[in-house]
Order: sequence, then structure tokens, then C-alpha cells
Amino acid sequence: MGDVNGFLKHARQTPARRPVAVRIQDWREVYEPFDKASVEVQASRCMDCGIPFCHNGCPLGNLIPEWNDLVYRDRWSDAIDRLHATNNFPEFTGRLCPAPCEASCVLGISQDPVTIEQVEKEIIENAFAQGWVRPVLPSRSTGRKVAVVGSGPAGLAAAQQLTRAGHQVTVFERADRIGGLLRYGIPEFKMEKRIIDRRLEQMTAEGTMFRAGVDVGVDISAAALQSEHDAVVLAGGATKWRDLPIPGRELKGIYQAMEFLPGANRVQQGDLAEPPVTAAGKRVVIIGGGDTGADCLGTSHRQGAASVHQFEIMAQPPQTRADTTPWPIWPLMMRTTSAHEEGGERVYAVNTERFVGDAAGNVTGLLAHEVMFSDGRFVKVEGSDFELACDLVLLAMGFTGPERNNLLDELGVDFTERGNVARSDEWVTNVDGVFVAGDMGRGQSLIVWAIAEGRSCAAAVDEWLTGQTSLPAPVVPTAAPQR
Repeated sequence: MGDVNGFLKHARQTPARRPVAVRIQDWREVYEPFDKASVEVQASRCMDCGIPFCHNGCPLGNLIPEWNDLVYRDRWSDAIDRLHATNNFPEFTGRLCPAPCEASCVLGISQDPVTIEQVEKEIIENAFAQGWVRPVLPSRSTGRKVAVVGSGPAGLAAAQQLTRAGHQVTVFERADRIGGLLRYGIPEFKMEKRIIDRRLEQMTAEGTMFRAGVDVGVDISAAALQSEHDAVVLAGGATKWRDLPIPGRELKGIYQAMEFLPGANRVQQGDLAEPPVTAAGKRVVIIGGGDTGADCLGTSHRQGAASVHQFEIMAQPPQTRADTTPWPIWPLMMRTTSAHEEGGERVYAVNTERFVGDAAGNVTGLLAHEVMFSDGRFVKVEGSDFELACDLVLLAMGFTGPERNNLLDELGVDFTERGNVARSDEWVTNVDGVFVAGDMGRGQSLIVWAIAEGRSCAAAVDEWLTGQTSLPAPVVPTAAPQR
């Protein structure tokens, strides 16, 4: 390491967020610029720790100490080469990944961990600004055709790797634009969509073809897809949302998060003047305390909600790492996103019993009670019942697996007990030539896992098509616990 004492001399620093009163008036990303000198100082905090546990924390196996050292030494061009060696899309992970690498940083045992995610973001942003992100053209053409169904991070990673290996790759997306949940599920204030578009320009120049607005299984049959391609990669994600089947669920004004968030993004894309579902002037309740709930929260603030409550059935976590989740595993602890800074009330350890409405069938409130976790289940706290008035309810309770659609039925793929598409250690389904990567096979997970699986699946496809591969494979298939 360039400065072995850097972690002793410098404290952790991250860029400031724009003032709340300013940022909720627009949809731009919330962070202020971070100057180059500050980034280099932060990179110098990376220790010469001997065994970099951050490698184990990152599913992509990012070469974190290497590019931290290169940034500290002002060798930014070399840093982006090392970063791109393991991660196709650091501009996505640098904004959206919860940074399990930082949770396993050795420095984090006794101090604040290295700002790994921020350094990663600054490396790629500097590379784009300098014109260093150029098309990587394949050295040969194999003449093989591959269809990738789904254009989220797993599908895009698989497509880019396979294109660079010399295959003719077409990405199919049922939405009108490429990007999957990156496009329509992630609010603009977390990642402006120009970030996706500039990467798609690179991929198009490399030779990847994109077909948006094509619902495979409806607009094109599975049989036709197989006949026209030598291999198929299923990367459609885990888009089957978890519902809340309680009395009153049928009332108007109760929506899934993914019925709410895409409309806000479409307004920012210029497709709509007003979103079909809006929080403007409404008393909003968000059920679900995770990242999707926070996305609904920030969106509600920007749309002008009258009030927002966010419900979470789990108890409020501690302010620091819980003893039950010691280093280097992912810590249970309180996390406050930019959206939480902007307002709203977080309500923990609460369960919704039923929704209530008016004569016109509109939701007007909900009945709920406090809970405690005992013997593996949530138990009602007697005497804790309460009623909360609301005009809009957003369900942000996660996803239970891939949608069972015409494509999967026509292909005849097998499913796991959890409802995900089953796959072998070679990423292949029970159908010859049909592979699966990302949340469709893993279950709801993190963007960094999706990219890692897309890269590994691409290596398996390449080897299956040609008998060998030089593509990296950072992970092996595994079923992750669904959250």
C-alpha cells in the first residue's frame, strides 16, 4: 500500500448530501460532488491487512486493495482497468449496492471501514469523464447466437460478456426501454437514467443487440426463440411481488410498490405528464421497511405527500453492529437512507390487521397492532391496537420469485421448492441450452449478486457453445435466502 499509515491519519469521509429542502424539489441524485483529493485520501485508508476480507464480502471478488492503492497513487487509468476486470457496471454498484465489502473491511473491526463504494463510484465516473470507457470489441466471431431474456443487471452482464467472447447476442425486454428494475424500479434520485443509457451505448457499439417492447412467450414463442438461437439465458428477475391478503385489500388506493415507482420514473423519462399513481397531498403508509420502501418514501416526498408512515414488522435494530452479527458478516444495525432524512415516520414492530374504507370503496385507514418476536413467530402485543388514517397504501414487502408466465411454461423448466427456476452447477436448467442467472434462479437478492451471476453464467454458456472459455466465473449457483 502507498500509505501504510493512512488509516491512522485520516477519518472516514463521504460526500455531503444536498440540503433536504433543495433536493426534494427535484429528482437529481442526492449527493454533492466529491473532489479528487478527498477520494485519494479515502483510498489511502485501505490497510495493508494481509488478508483482505473485502474480497470475500464482495460476490464479484473486486480487487479492492489494488484499485484503492492505484487511486491513492493518482493512477486512475490503471484503477479503472482493475475495476472493470471484475465488474461490468461499477457505476450501478457504486450507487445501489449496500456494500457488503465495507461490512467485512478489516479496518471496520475497530474503526469506520474504508469508503470502498464511494471510491468505486469515483473511479468509474472519472473514467467516463476522461473518455476511457470505450467499446471492447471481440477479437473473433463464433457465429453462435445467444438470446438473453431480461435486461436487468444479470442479463446485461451476461450479454456484455458473451458479446465480447464473440457471440451474437440479443437482449429481449418486455418493457419499452432497456434496464429492467434499474430503469423503472430505482428512482431517479438514487440513479439518474442517463447512467444506464451511456453504458448501453457502449454495449451497442460492441455489438450487443437490444429488442425492447418484446414479451417473450407472448410476442415471440419460446420455440421460435430456441430455434433462432443456439443458447438462451433467462434473466427475468424475481418480479412476483409479495402481497398482503388481509380484509380490505380490495379497496382503491392500495398499490404494490412496482405499481407506484415506474410511473414516477416515466414522468422523468418524459413519457407522462403526471404519474398514474401519485402521493401528492395524500396521507401515505408504506408497508415494508427495506430499500424498496425507502424508494417509495423518497418518491412520496418529491410528489408532495401530506404525511408518510413507513411500517416494518421487525423490531428497530440497534444503532451499531448487533452482537448476533459479528464482523465480518453483514451487520444487523440501524440504517438511515437519504429518503429517511427527508421526513416521514418509521414505525417498527407493527403488523397491519385490516384496511378500512369509505362507501365509495376508497381506503381511508388501517387497523394495526404492535408485535414481538417469540419462538420463531410474531406475537401480538395485547392492548397495542391502533388506527391510522391514510389515503394511499404502498406495499413494499419484497418479491417471492419469478412470475410463472408463458415463456417458462412453454420451455418446461423445473422450479425449486422456493419457486425459482432450477439450475445445475453449470447454470443450465433441465432444458438443454437454456440457462438462468440472477434473481430468477437465485431469488430476490442484491445487484452485486446479479452482476456476478450474469458473468458466471456467461462463462458457462461460452464453454457450452465452444468447448472452452476464458471468461471469468466469480460465483457458483446457489439459492439465497429470500428476504
